[in-house]
Amino acid sequence: MALFFFKTPRPKSFSYKPRYFDEKRDELEKRRAVMGIENELSHNEGLKLRMSNRWGKYNTSNEKSVLSKVVTYMVYATFIGLSIYFILFTDIIENMLKAFGVTN
Repeated sequence: MALFFFKTPRPKSFSYKPRYFDEKRDELEKRRAVMGIENELSHNEGLKLRMSNRWGKYNTSNEKSVLSKVVTYMVYATFIGLSIYFILFTDIIENMLKAFGVTN
């Protein structure tokens, strides 16, 4: 004889309904929205795609010029070179360590 004081819940059912996705058709709809041709996308989705396309054309800040990369590398190399020079060939680091009481 089994007495149950609590009701055990039934497992929740899972209903999966697969949908057909046509990648070529989706790309075509996006291209139509970018060009402004009538399409099946909503007004907001089409507007978002057109805006992102226009901003992408005029946004050149993503691409650094070769000259700016060279200048950046030169600054880093100069900083590293000066740091090595001060550590190895001057007494500044040794005097700083003596000031903080690390060495005698």
